[in-house]
Amino acid sequence: MNNSIPIFYACDDNFAELAVVSLTSMLENADQTRQYHIYFLNTGLSDAHRQALLSMQAANVTVSFPDVTEQLEAIREKLPTRDYFTSTTYYRLFIPELFPQYDKAVYLDSDTVVVGDISQLYDHDLKDNYLGAVKDQVIIQEKVFGDYAETVLGIDRNAYFSAGILLLNCRAFREKQLLGRFVNLLNTYNFVVAQDQDYLNVLCKDRVLWLEPGWNTQIFGKIICPEEEMKIVHYIMASKPWHCRDCRLKGYFWQYAEKTSVYEDICRELENYTDEQRQRDAAGGERLVQTALAEISRPDHYMARVRMAQAPDRVAVVEKIDELERLGIFDMDVEQDPPTKVLTPDQIEYVRKSLSATIKTQTAFYAAKKFVKYLLKNNQLIIKDIVGVENFANLDSGAIITCNHFNAFDSFAIHLAYMASGHKARRFYRVIREGNYTNFPGFYGFLMRNCDTLPLSSNPNTMKKFVRAVNELLQAGHFILFYPEQSMWWNYRKPKPLKDSAFSFAARNMVPVLPCFITMKDSGILGPDGFFVQEYTVHVGTPIYPREGLTARKNAEQMKAENFEQWKAIYEGEYGIPLQYKTENAEAI
Repeated sequence: MNNSIPIFYACDDNFAELAVVSLTSMLENADQTRQYHIYFLNTGLSDAHRQALLSMQAANVTVSFPDVTEQLEAIREKLPTRDYFTSTTYYRLFIPELFPQYDKAVYLDSDTVVVGDISQLYDHDLKDNYLGAVKDQVIIQEKVFGDYAETVLGIDRNAYFSAGILLLNCRAFREKQLLGRFVNLLNTYNFVVAQDQDYLNVLCKDRVLWLEPGWNTQIFGKIICPEEEMKIVHYIMASKPWHCRDCRLKGYFWQYAEKTSVYEDICRELENYTDEQRQRDAAGGERLVQTALAEISRPDHYMARVRMAQAPDRVAVVEKIDELERLGIFDMDVEQDPPTKVLTPDQIEYVRKSLSATIKTQTAFYAAKKFVKYLLKNNQLIIKDIVGVENFANLDSGAIITCNHFNAFDSFAIHLAYMASGHKARRFYRVIREGNYTNFPGFYGFLMRNCDTLPLSSNPNTMKKFVRAVNELLQAGHFILFYPEQSMWWNYRKPKPLKDSAFSFAARNMVPVLPCFITMKDSGILGPDGFFVQEYTVHVGTPIYPREGLTARKNAEQMKAENFEQWKAIYEGEYGIPLQYKTENAEAI
């Protein structure tokens, strides 16, 4: 644990008195055994305000005023500013570069009151995330702004953060050159709704540690954080106790304002603030709504430009997925395979026993191993982590392995989890489509036919052979990978509704189901198709066992339901958003 904590404000003379109140509240509630270095980023502060802030120095508190004029001037002409937003809102972007001695830092807006221990915020483990933040309630609660985030920025409304309180991973900002990427993005598009907050959300997508809501209790709409859990109160939008006498949770602000040297100045500001000014503030909110609507309706908004740079066939796939989700059709493949040749019983030996079949399998696995190494080395397949591998290792019987299906390479990721589990006597089989076995030529076809695959078939007699093989392999203690969603949707992150067959096999053979779910993050590596290569984390869930005394049908039903619940929990836990589908067809889910 680092005993020294750097904390940054962006400040000018308009906000300096509020910063005095915020800092007063913070220091009163902070762990007094820690050291605090307080920085007020500015382009000029009056001597009176500097003295008011310097007066709060103590044995464990230092205050300084770094000037960011030079950095701001370099990009000022590109900055979109409007209404109450000024260029000070961009100061936070400079922190990692201006202070290379820090790997991590806290940033606070001045319109905050800190009622919790700020050291507890700092002590969060950011891991490989670029920052820690709380979800923005304006985006979540106001439909127009949620539509803006999803349409223009390409960010789920439940995964957009408020930038007023941030725990910055300064090292990652520098290593990933986020300031340079921000400047480059300025040359591409001017975000005029939430300005630098929009830029940060685009740049940090998928790299956010979601903090408890109490660390940024936003005074807006429905306040979702119970008062006893509040750590920082944030007076956003027009909710300002120094402007409005009826502001919610104003007591927190005035409690600390009374203890400062600027209290009388703030009281005068409230006294002199006119109804006309309050009406102007309210009108500013409506102007922001109109700005968001105008951005949504622009044919060349940010995501539209992104799409123009992406491969048309991939864009068509994404659009088709979106259409099918809205229709509630989850079991239809999006990408059309060539016409399927029927697999007849004489063409397949499911449980391989002949010498020639064994040699082909060994050769195929050797080739597949080299191929996977090539994919990993060239970042065509990125496996960040395998979580819960002990659940795989502890299986002591045959099992059905389930996985979400979003990529032709996802079975390789599950196979790597199987290898990491240490099982050697138990083999790993995978169920594949008929056409993947009969249609693929060349190298891929060789792998499909020989890497312990179990192809489905449109021929009833072949399917009888398939069923016998699955039962035999499970009883012999082997593992079989099923894709119970049935369809493959490219880079689709949500779990889709599940089909019965995988769970029926598990129930009839009284073997467990091992639910695996793969989550994705944009890697930052742009693929040749204009989309970011995805970085995968394989989550191996808790085995689901059939229950004694239940019929096979009832067991299959409960195992399927529990499998989906585990997938849903992983999805919501990893992405930090609720599982919601765009469809209104509830029967499809």
